[in-house]
Amino acid sequence: MMLLCTDQQRGDSLKCTGAAWAVTPNLDKLARDGALFENCYAQNPVCSPSRASLFTGKYVANHGLYANGVPLPAQQRMFTRTLADAGYDCGMIGKQHLYPCDSWQTEPRRDDGYRVFEWAHGPNHRALENDYHRWLRKTHPRVYAEVFPDIGANESSAYGNKARTGTPIDHVPSEAHYSHWVAERAIDFINHSRDEGERFCLIANFFDPHHPFGAPREFRDKIDADAIPTPNTREGELKNKPREQQWFSEKSYSGKAPGFREYTGEQIREIRAQYWAMIALIDYEVGRMLAALDAAGMAEETLVVFSSDHGEMLGNHQQLLKGPQLYDDLTRVPLIARWPGRISPGTIVEEFVQWVDLPATFLDAAGCAPGRGVQGSSLLPLVAGQRNGWRNWALSEYRYSGFSTDPPIMTTMLRSDHWKLIVWHGCPATRSRRDGELYDLSVDPGELQNLFHDPDYAETRRRLKGVLLDVMAESEDRTEPQARSW
Repeated sequence: MMLLCTDQQRGDSLKCTGAAWAVTPNLDKLARDGALFENCYAQNPVCSPSRASLFTGKYVANHGLYANGVPLPAQQRMFTRTLADAGYDCGMIGKQHLYPCDSWQTEPRRDDGYRVFEWAHGPNHRALENDYHRWLRKTHPRVYAEVFPDIGANESSAYGNKARTGTPIDHVPSEAHYSHWVAERAIDFINHSRDEGERFCLIANFFDPHHPFGAPREFRDKIDADAIPTPNTREGELKNKPREQQWFSEKSYSGKAPGFREYTGEQIREIRAQYWAMIALIDYEVGRMLAALDAAGMAEETLVVFSSDHGEMLGNHQQLLKGPQLYDDLTRVPLIARWPGRISPGTIVEEFVQWVDLPATFLDAAGCAPGRGVQGSSLLPLVAGQRNGWRNWALSEYRYSGFSTDPPIMTTMLRSDHWKLIVWHGCPATRSRRDGELYDLSVDPGELQNLFHDPDYAETRRRLKGVLLDVMAESEDRTEPQARSW
């Protein structure tokens, strides 16, 4: 089995999910050959908490990694450990981010089950153990020297956060790019599995299309910027939204990065073009990985899943990057699954699925019992048409998960039927002002008109708040068995 995971990729960013201008032939074919999930939601709109939900199968409130910079607690079991114990050869390539990564420090190994652990938090991350940099120094020494002339330069994430349309490492020739490195190492892993005849689980983590929005020239040339719509917003939109969204319009990342209002229209246009150029490069590299799987004779027996940890505002609602906003821009992610003989080609799944469902799916595919504490459900019965009893909601939670603000921000999203409710929590959870958002996605799929304070929707708001309370109770971790009656 193979999980191909990108970073910060919107659910609507592929041609097969509605982006007519996208250059994604390989991922579109993967969807035609398998199942396309139209409503997959991440449990958090920020990297680390979302990835912790992926590896543990738990909601954010239960796995303990509630914010970037918080280590995943040692007692939390990763599903890859279970697969390794069942005889699977497990490997991780690229970004994992289950531990603080804001310095030269390498992300430490956990009891993860990996035989191969080739870690590189990102292309600009200057940890001495960055395996991408090791590969780049060996295979493209001139490129490395040109991009990093001083070993002390550009070592922090702040460098990329402040850049507007990429840094030098983002624009290197495609054969020297981080995304190419991920594919190269993945192909080597596939070939090793072929030679050894082993069952395997490979997690290949791309860093793109994460900001700072830069791609090799040849892939930027594939994108017609004029074909990409302008950002989804309208005049005065933020006036009836929680006030914090105006702050995030002025400055992104709680002031750590330029905000939407600091860019010209042409600069936003170029950011959007670079975003899809990065996706075009990922698609090309995914194509190479799938071709290697075919050449190894393992495509027919391998479950391949493609997804992303969260989305990107990309100028919509006059905001960039990510944060506490729980629009579909950030919470809905692409999800494709192909497994010949087990998943019928052309399957479309409209039901709400979540990232917590992925570990259960992989364990089910391997014939393993659900891991203790895994709260999601396997998607395999769902794609086989067994849809009775499937949940009719999705939950996403932000608990000052990104860069800190004063006061801290906490938000919770419920997606149910054609409604979306977002609560911006107040006292006693935080000193922020309590507020909210309510959208009727049947008539307002772009989430432009906030109905939260509209008296005509007061009853709907109250009803959905009750549903949210029930969902939060349902998502509590009650996996510890009751040994006796009292």
